[in-house]
Amino acid sequence: MNTNTSQTKIATFGELLLRMGIANGNRFTQAKEMQVHIGGAEANVCVLLSQLGINTNYITRLPNNDLSQLALNELHKYNVNTTDCIYGGDRIGLYFIESGNQIRQSQVIYDRNNSAFATIAEDEINWDKVLENTTHFHWSGISPGVSNEAGLVCKKAILAAHNKGLTISSDFNFRTKLWQYGKSPSEIMPDLLYYSTITVADLDSTEIYFGIKTDKNDSDSNRFQKTYQLLKEKMPYLKTLAMSFRKSEGQTHLYSGMLFHEGKFYESKQYLIHLVTDQIGSGDAFTAGLLYSLKNNLSGQECIDWATACGVIKQSVVGDFAITTSEEINHFIKYGSSNRINR
Repeated sequence: MNTNTSQTKIATFGELLLRMGIANGNRFTQAKEMQVHIGGAEANVCVLLSQLGINTNYITRLPNNDLSQLALNELHKYNVNTTDCIYGGDRIGLYFIESGNQIRQSQVIYDRNNSAFATIAEDEINWDKVLENTTHFHWSGISPGVSNEAGLVCKKAILAAHNKGLTISSDFNFRTKLWQYGKSPSEIMPDLLYYSTITVADLDSTEIYFGIKTDKNDSDSNRFQKTYQLLKEKMPYLKTLAMSFRKSEGQTHLYSGMLFHEGKFYESKQYLIHLVTDQIGSGDAFTAGLLYSLKNNLSGQECIDWATACGVIKQSVVGDFAITTSEEINHFIKYGSSNRINR
């Protein structure tokens, strides 16, 4: 493997959250206790990239209190840099999760209105300074979905990164329960996504943001490639598009990935997942795996294999973070799932 990660520094911008999970498989209305994890799309990406040896700089706005310190401490455990985080506002964002099973869906309730991140001021971060010595800027559609203010700051970051000639990656990451401040995603997202050279998307959010529709009776690979061609018209700097695909077959999840990179189409094998421990964060792990493999100049096929493997492995780990290693990922790519004990 040709590694150049020591020269790579990826900066991200997003909201750091406390995840409050209902314990023991109970429903919200049965809750007597909750389990606390830390999460947020961009933080999840940073944690996996840092474990894989890439320098990461996570940027957010938090209240100056012990709950923020709790969240930051979790990032520090994985060597994520947070020195450019700023402080203000009264509360950290929360989300509550009721875990589903093979019969019913998991449910999420957001409590993010008027959080420190949602009320960030447009000029609170000096992006020219923050992005010094940075090679790559990553963001997701969750930030502009939280509030108009967060969207304006995200735009300033993107423009600063573009003016510096940085690689810009994005994750479409549409969340139905966000976007409650009077703006529609199609008003905001196309302008922000315009500058991305790498993006992770899905067919539904592509339609929501850009109005791009493909034939639902067509194969996933044909729809994916058609979407790439249409997105290129909207995103002129786009060089790399990736998507993960999840389907159900009885109680088994079918998970795979597709990639269009340097003019060629690549597809991973399809993995059968018989038991999902925690699905949240699998898309972020997929994104981190893609960015890691691209930064290491892997082949297109290796890139989508890595991204997909990271997405699968995350689903075996409790919490938002994908806690894994390059050795474990390479072993999974080579041998697949295993219930043997490593001893």
